[in-house]
Amino acid sequence: MRKFSPKRYAGWPLSFLICASILFAPFASTPAQAAEADKETKITLLGTSDIHGRFMPWDYALDGPNPTGSMTQLYTIVKKVRAENPNTILLDAGDMIQDNSAELFNDQPQSPMMVAMNEMKYDAWVMGNHEFNFGLDVLEKISSQFKGQPLVGNIFKENGDRYMPAYTIIEKDGIKVGVIGMNTPMITEFEKGTDHLDGIIVKDPVEETKKAIAELKGKVDVMVGLMHMGLDNENGNPGTGVTDIANANPELAAIFAGHMHTLIESQTVNGVLISEPNKYGSHISRIDLTFAKEGDKVVLKSKEAQALAVKAADGSYEVSDPGLEDTLHPFHEYARADANIEVAELKGTNLVPADEIKGIPAVQIQETPLSDFFTEVMLHYSDADVVAHQIDNDKAKLDVGPIKKKDIAFNYQFTFGEVTVYEVTGRDLKDYMEWSAGYFNSTRPGDVTISFDPKRRASKYSTDDFFGGVTYEIDLTKPYGSRITNLKYSNGTVVKEEDTLKLGMNAYRMEALIAKGGALEGRKFKQLWSSKDASAFGEIQGTIRNLSIAYLKDVMKGVYEPKIQHNWKITGVDLTAPARADIVELINDGIMSVPATEDGKYTNIASINILDAVTEEEMTALAAKANVSIAKFSGVKTKGEFYQELNKARKAFTGSGEEETSPEKPTTPTVPKPDTSKPGKPSTSPSTGKPGTVIKGKQAKVTAAYLNVRSSASSKAKVVTAVPKGTVLEVISTDKYGWVKVKLDGRAAYVYGKYVSMLK
Repeated sequence: MRKFSPKRYAGWPLSFLICASILFAPFASTPAQAAEADKETKITLLGTSDIHGRFMPWDYALDGPNPTGSMTQLYTIVKKVRAENPNTILLDAGDMIQDNSAELFNDQPQSPMMVAMNEMKYDAWVMGNHEFNFGLDVLEKISSQFKGQPLVGNIFKENGDRYMPAYTIIEKDGIKVGVIGMNTPMITEFEKGTDHLDGIIVKDPVEETKKAIAELKGKVDVMVGLMHMGLDNENGNPGTGVTDIANANPELAAIFAGHMHTLIESQTVNGVLISEPNKYGSHISRIDLTFAKEGDKVVLKSKEAQALAVKAADGSYEVSDPGLEDTLHPFHEYARADANIEVAELKGTNLVPADEIKGIPAVQIQETPLSDFFTEVMLHYSDADVVAHQIDNDKAKLDVGPIKKKDIAFNYQFTFGEVTVYEVTGRDLKDYMEWSAGYFNSTRPGDVTISFDPKRRASKYSTDDFFGGVTYEIDLTKPYGSRITNLKYSNGTVVKEEDTLKLGMNAYRMEALIAKGGALEGRKFKQLWSSKDASAFGEIQGTIRNLSIAYLKDVMKGVYEPKIQHNWKITGVDLTAPARADIVELINDGIMSVPATEDGKYTNIASINILDAVTEEEMTALAAKANVSIAKFSGVKTKGEFYQELNKARKAFTGSGEEETSPEKPTTPTVPKPDTSKPGKPSTSPSTGKPGTVIKGKQAKVTAAYLNVRSSASSKAKVVTAVPKGTVLEVISTDKYGWVKVKLDGRAAYVYGKYVSMLK
């Protein structure tokens, strides 16, 4: 019953107040009791996951800054939240110690990841699948450095004891929070063929969560999950996603998910709140739990989740905590020095040609010396008949000159990718290759660019695989499943369905292929060998990265000169159509762009076709960009015809849409008037200021509808961009031919002075 309070009835008759106070007196609680009953307590849970070695905002594969996520930036966010609410608990859902050169410190006294976690005061850390990549000895050495509580409730020792605790109890302001940690049972698949799980048994996390909940009942006020699993079941395997855990365990108030490198701000399954913070330290999940006391009980009144991003909406990045940076600096320098070790010299040609078309990565649509190089390495060490690999980097690049360790890592980004050899048939190989070729869109008459299937482009497995030891063509005019043609072994023999052969590839890729929904679903293959076997090269030296380095040093003797192998090519796209050259110029000059997803994250999701009818809308938009009149294209029917005419028109016309009247040099020589001004100050012109001189602090305003900005002072120079009427440009200088040198986006460029007016 609510306490009687005279304040609530100020102004009422005194006699009534006296009677009322007597009436309610037997039922009134003390002020202290009332305050306690009305008090609400908010506990803030912060969850990170899949940081993968990002202890500083630095990409050690590239050896360059990477501000998109790191422990030092997350610490800045954590400090802000703790200042707002001292009742904050910090948790991590796994995959902390692998990637971005973190493994360099496995044999060192300290791991930078543990130093960072301890400095940030993490309360608990659940083991992810990649924590087991190095074997139990390494994991035990590194996890012993952690001052918080390591968890993994579904992994047991052979004697029946848990390998690590299933839960921990953390108390904040009198509220006891039980945190239950589980790992994906898929680690048995990921670590197949290694001895990394020898001595432990992986059990069902759904059932083990039930057991942990039963043990915690009566000991805590609330229970949350810390699970290295994604929202949905992985590869269709039951019990591998937190949805199954939530449906079976509604006692959980919330779950921090991980593993799938996905951003889930807030989702509810069976009353359980779920949040996943993406990957690589780009986000931190925040779950706020609000409690109130009801008698002797603490009751959860509300819960909400959100994601706190390192990159703000305005494009700026969170500040990296300077104190933590100082602490981690020795590890930073150690990793950088390792990345810059030179292993060989590249001669002859670059391993990746420049992209012909901006937005269409050459490394994904054609055979390159880089893909041939990794093929060469895999065939040399594996004794396989055929090998397959991926290059998950659209910006892959390795130019003639020194080859450093960081160059190999940058171009083969799967840190622990290895070569595992399986016994397969010709049919299995062909089916795998057909799935791989599904990365590309089908083409039709008039397509002049190769494009990527939007779903595959955006998926976790986002590339076409490259195959060595065979030659083949990918015919994009044929339907999915029938694109691989002229498939032969390197010796020219045709690959037959009934052939038995040795296929070398990454085991992780194979697991995806044979899983539910995979191209080789349900098939079983005999594993013959793995480069990571203890009898081969071992866990670290058996990676494709390290095999590549060994190949360059030991086999190539420090000098590599590539030879194009002509293994494969794509057919079914018209690369010789005359209009294609115009399209290439229009795209590279910024007038056109290759089709992309709405958010712009994935490019080249549709082919450009020259036979399709062109719309008035497209003509209007591109004509405006090119600064030419739309009237010039009356009667144009197809896109190809329009692109050709547009490119021709923009080269002949200036930014105002009128024919250029000022070439690089005046058609009629003029004699300059005598200079009557002071020494060192040339005569001025009303439109361009001081010809031939530098102009400091001057600005020019664009008077044309659109004005071309060029790379040099010539009507034939490349158009860098076009700016609309009213744009104010910073002037650097002018010349006597009417060109104005301006500063745009930090770089020098040129506009014709006739179409700008100088501002005072």
